[in-house]
Amino acid sequence: MIRFPKPYADMVARLRVPSGFLIVVVFAWFSHPAALSLEVGLPISVLGLALRAWAAGCLAKNQELATGGPYAFTRNPLYVGTLVVAAGLSIAARSVGLGVLFAAVFFLVYLPVIQNESEHLHRLFGDYAAYAAAVPLLLPRLTPLPSKNSNRFRLALYLKNQEYNAGAGFAAGMLFLLWKLVR
Repeated sequence: MIRFPKPYADMVARLRVPSGFLIVVVFAWFSHPAALSLEVGLPISVLGLALRAWAAGCLAKNQELATGGPYAFTRNPLYVGTLVVAAGLSIAARSVGLGVLFAAVFFLVYLPVIQNESEHLHRLFGDYAAYAAAVPLLLPRLTPLPSKNSNRFRLALYLKNQEYNAGAGFAAGMLFLLWKLVR
């Protein structure tokens, strides 16, 4: 993985959420949906949302190292889910430019955040290094890592992690694309 300078990674982590509002404006401006693009993009995005929901429901932040559930396949299933949602939205919006923008944002914003989170988990959990050596950063393993911690999905964790906000944002984006299609 590319190593980003710590000051850059810290700054990007602080600006990640506010910059999302700018991306919403760009998404609105550059989206040109068609019925077929929505039919193809919607299911892809729903798969990404499902992955995010599964991951959020298995994640007890800063309390235990998540190594089961989707974390048995990839160390960052929330970010993989985000990539899949973004790919689906780009397809639904029928915009290659949005796809390029989402990829650039992932590279310039999310990778430094992942770096910070990895360093945090390394400090917090002594067994993180062994886990990180066995489980890929993003591209999932084909077989799950055997885990002492099952990390079963728990609705209480899903709600505590406020993952429903991703679903609400996705619903708003899809409603906007439908509105653009029919107007």
